[in-house]
Amino acid sequence: MMTKSASVDQLYIGIDGGGTKCRATIYSVQHGVLGTGLGGPANPLHGLERTLESIMVSTQLAMRDAGLQAEMVHQLYAGVGLAGVNLPSLYDKIMEWEHPFKQMFLTSDLHTACTGAHEGKDGAVIITGTGSCGFASVNGETVNYGGHGFAIGDKGSGAWMGLEAIKAALLELDGLAAKTMLTDLLLAHFNVKNAMGIAEQMAGKPSSSYAKLARYVFDAANSGDLIATSIVEAGADYISQLAHRLLEKQPPRLSMIGGLAEPLNKWLDPAIAQRVKSPKQPPEMGAIYFAQQAVLEQNQQVAL
Repeated sequence: MMTKSASVDQLYIGIDGGGTKCRATIYSVQHGVLGTGLGGPANPLHGLERTLESIMVSTQLAMRDAGLQAEMVHQLYAGVGLAGVNLPSLYDKIMEWEHPFKQMFLTSDLHTACTGAHEGKDGAVIITGTGSCGFASVNGETVNYGGHGFAIGDKGSGAWMGLEAIKAALLELDGLAAKTMLTDLLLAHFNVKNAMGIAEQMAGKPSSSYAKLARYVFDAANSGDLIATSIVEAGADYISQLAHRLLEKQPPRLSMIGGLAEPLNKWLDPAIAQRVKSPKQPPEMGAIYFAQQAVLEQNQQVAL
């Protein structure tokens, strides 16, 4: 349930930023959701300026969708959940931003995803999109596992699967590993004819570019390709282990969020697959819950 604020006409914006896109939702306590907007990548680990630009693009589009004048951005309480801000240095950099909002409340995308998935109540969430990570909030205590970033972590994620596919294809093309359907799929995707062509296409590319290749891994695995199947099974095994670790905290609900949540489900440990519940609300609504709670606490402190 939404937390009631001191004023019924307060406006909030919930922002969810990750490695592939940034979503914004404007919410009125009196009228509910007014508008939404979509911007580009918003992981400050991969570019602070790009992140801030994506936040503003999604904000402006959400305001336009809501029929709000540009200057009304100064009336918005912003709840912002971003990938990467679990690193203190990145959190500090975002907090130094001279944002246009009335106030900004910043936390990790994990926190807002979990808050949204369980409508502000206790629970656990696993994000399996461009990256992967787990988060639980139970009785006022939070834990998070994984989320160490591409390419040193994020096992089971889209970016990890894309990277593993590239590696498998390059090994086959060099005559150093078994044949896999992934090779022809990737050669066709990049419209190249050899290993160097693939390497050139991926040189310096961000995690989001690798994540786009994950669909080929699932396609090949579902067609019985042994290499692709081993990649998916290894990723699903990691996500299952992550879930078991989170369940040690005894959260009342567990949800999975992200582009891989659905295709991964059938590959998970059956005991985990049965526990996974659909998220009740998206992460950007979780960011709104987070901002509402922060405003409520401020108002209570002022009243004391």
